[in-house]
This record gives sequence, C-alpha cells and structure tokens, in this order.
Amino acid sequence: MKAATHPLRGYLYIGSAAFLWGIAATLGRAAFTGRLLPGGGTLRPIDPLILSQSRTTLSLLVLLPVLFLRRGGRALLVPSRDLLRFAALGVLGVAASNYLYYLAIQRTNVATAIILQYTAPVWVLLYVVLRGGQRPSLRRSAAVALAVLGCALAVGFVGSGGLRMDTLGVIAATLAAFSFAFYNVGGHSVLARYDRWKVLLWVLLSASTFWMFVNPPWKVIAAHYGREQWSFMLVFALVSVLGPFSCYFAGLQHLEPTRAVVVSCLEPVFSIVIAAITLGELLRPLQTVGIVVVLIAIVLIQLPERAAREEGLVVEPME
Repeated sequence: MKAATHPLRGYLYIGSAAFLWGIAATLGRAAFTGRLLPGGGTLRPIDPLILSQSRTTLSLLVLLPVLFLRRGGRALLVPSRDLLRFAALGVLGVAASNYLYYLAIQRTNVATAIILQYTAPVWVLLYVVLRGGQRPSLRRSAAVALAVLGCALAVGFVGSGGLRMDTLGVIAATLAAFSFAFYNVGGHSVLARYDRWKVLLWVLLSASTFWMFVNPPWKVIAAHYGREQWSFMLVFALVSVLGPFSCYFAGLQHLEPTRAVVVSCLEPVFSIVIAAITLGELLRPLQTVGIVVVLIAIVLIQLPERAAREEGLVVEPME
C-alpha cells in the first residue's frame, strides 16, 4: 500500500538537498582550483575522478555501520530481482551524473555545465508525458521552461562568458542531464516500495563498487593525498552526497519527478547566494532576475492541475 504523501514536506526535503548542493558547489572550487580555504590554508587540487569516487565511497562507509547497528544486517537486504534496478540507479544515475558534471566543468566552465545539466526537467517532463504518467499541461510546461531559463540567467549564461563550446565537455554535461533525469524517475519508482535509507545504501553500494573497477584503490593511494585532502573529501562527501541525497530521496517519496526536478533548480540559486555571502562575489542584476524566475517556476509547478482537482487524480509511481 502506498504511503500518504505530503507535498509541502517534499518541497522542504528537496529544497534542503539543493541548499546542501549549493554549499558543496562552493567547496568544490577548492577541490578543483586549490584556492585558499577558510583559515588561510591551501588545498592541493583533487582529480575529478577521485573526488567523484571518494564522495560516494566515504558516504557509504559512514552510512553502512550506522544502519547496520540500528537495523541489523537482515533488515538491509533487498530481493535479488531489484538488485539490477539499484545498480542502474547507482551507476547510470548517481555515479554518472556526478563524474560527467565535474568533467563538464573541467572541460568547459561552470555556466555551461550547469545550464546543460539543468535541462533535466525537460527530459523528465517529456518522459513522464510519453509514458502516460501525466497529461501534458501548459502550466507544467511553462514551469519547466522557466526553471531552465532561470538557471541560465542565474549562472551568468546571459551577459557574461556564456557557453564555452568544447565537444567532450558539452557531451558530458548533456549526459549528466540524462543521468540526473534518470535517477529522478527511477528513484521515484523504487522509493514507492522501499524507505529512503535502504535505497540510499544500495545506490551508494552500487556506485562505490563501480568506481572500484574504474579506479582501483591502489590508484587512489598512488595519488598520495595528505590529511588535508582526505579531511576535505570526507566533509565534501557528507555535504554533497550523504546529506543531500537522503533529503532528495525523502522528497521523491512525496513529490512526483517533474515537481522534484524543478525544485532542484534551487541548487544554482543557493550556490550563487552562498558565494555572494561567504566569498563576497558580486550578484549581477541578471542573476537576481534568474533567481526570481526559478522561484516563480517552483511556485507554478506546485499549483494543482485543473484536471487533478476535478477528477481527484493522483500520480502514482511509474515502474
């Protein structure tokens, strides 16, 4: 039996995830650039592959013993028929979206990576409409379009450097958008049958196992990272994966995928505001307009559809 959903709670969970991802985006600058950290220290730049790998593996190493002690090993098991589904979410969803996003930033720039990744609401909407999970509506389509436009304005796509066209980087960012869309839709389906902690555990286990084959532990050891790098990667794992994904999966239990992915567009908004507050970066007028547009999109997407009000339509999880 499907548990009752609470949309407001879902928005709060997704908003919390976006806020944590916004903090992670600010922290990520140190990982890629080695710029000064709070307190005046410097950080040796961390390879995007190792950063992607460590954030999932360290999150798993924190989460697994906690769940094991609280629930016991048997309670964490899932039927074998669902293992492939969890593996797909971990590898094609979380691992792929993380690495491809970082690769896109490295090959292009932040604006290019974000605006292409945040075309994900478009792909989610197209998927659920084509699958018959939702009826196409002008309001929902307008909310998705405004979310993408707002992100473009917020990250400085208009009025600054704009897109930086590198073939590999653009492909990576586009694939990151597909991966982001994939775990929104697939995660919503799985979360209809399992609690978020069990889903998160198996998704992290799948992603971490995948990374061990792609980049074996001895290659990570060979990078000779010091205590500062490992401390940073642990904090980064908690802020960018364990915390936000637990919130995001909780939100997907209360919201259907299109609403969830539109609310996730708060991430670049939070990134910009946090950078303005903590780093003193100037907030340009067009960025402010972009933030307002994203907020309008979120308000628009949460308004009930007319057909749903008239027929009492409830969007069920999609298999």
